[in-house]
Amino acid sequence: MSFRPADSSARRRPARLRLLTGALALALTGTLAACGSSDDSGTQESAAQKSGGAFPAKVATKFGTVTVDEKPQRVVALGWGDAEAALSLGVQPVGASDWLAFGGDGVGPWAEDLYDESPQKIGTLEPEYEKIAALKPDLILDTKSSGDRTRYETLSKIAPTVGVPKGGDQYKISWEKQTTMVAQALGVPDDGKKLIAETEKKFEDAAGAHPEFKDRTITLGSRTASTWGAYVRGTGRVDFVERLGFRNNPAVEAKAGSAFSVPVSEENLNLLDADLTVMAPIGVTAKKISSDPLFKAVPSVKAGHSVVFDDPDISQAFAMDSVLSVDYALEKVVPLFSKAVKS
Repeated sequence: MSFRPADSSARRRPARLRLLTGALALALTGTLAACGSSDDSGTQESAAQKSGGAFPAKVATKFGTVTVDEKPQRVVALGWGDAEAALSLGVQPVGASDWLAFGGDGVGPWAEDLYDESPQKIGTLEPEYEKIAALKPDLILDTKSSGDRTRYETLSKIAPTVGVPKGGDQYKISWEKQTTMVAQALGVPDDGKKLIAETEKKFEDAAGAHPEFKDRTITLGSRTASTWGAYVRGTGRVDFVERLGFRNNPAVEAKAGSAFSVPVSEENLNLLDADLTVMAPIGVTAKKISSDPLFKAVPSVKAGHSVVFDDPDISQAFAMDSVLSVDYALEKVVPLFSKAVKS
């Protein structure tokens, strides 16, 4: 599927599967003290109460309830946006995946300067398990990922892992649910609720200020060097626009499967047609989309009701859909959407 997150380490996957190494063995014996399964959570309660958070903390996931007995000291954030969720709650991961190839600390400009010390970069689609083990984590966050059981079970052998929630396979989890789960795991559920409430108010204000969005259909698409696609409900991008009052393109939804997007052939680009068509370039320039004759022939595009993200920061903020990035995206994309709908 061409619309999966970029992973520069994908070519080296076989090497990542050599799990029974010295580093992994060290992790298995040295990192489980702070966290435990849901069956033994009561044994550490007194220590947890002294740790400064709501411990023992329980987080419901697709793979069962995970219990964190004490305040985590070494967090590895692997899921899409998990590092930003942790940073928003005052926790700096020691290892993190850079899903959108930001470079630097692996976060967007909206989260710059939140690290005191740069995290170790970890692969995305296929995590670098040995590198993770060497970090000796006491908690792994993987709330927004594929939901693959083998991935989860492998990570759980290194440290207690908060994986995807039920129904969260293939990155189908909102920033709201992600923030809730991360806040619970870190023992600061009230901080998570406060962040969510503040952000939801911003969405409500934006929707109220733009009644032109109400019940308008929208297509959220992307183009790579060789393929086109459109995102379906349950993904962060669609969740974002639905909060503003839009409805995802029914024709796209009719083709939805378990993946977070559907392919769109060049012969069927009219599938992108809606009251508003929004496109993001992936590995290509915005001009590659906007100048394409077939794209320009899509009715909504021809009528001027389209947006093609030409600012990488805006496109990435919209794609990241973390509690930090959506604030930035709201500020930047709402005016673009309003102008295009009204044109």
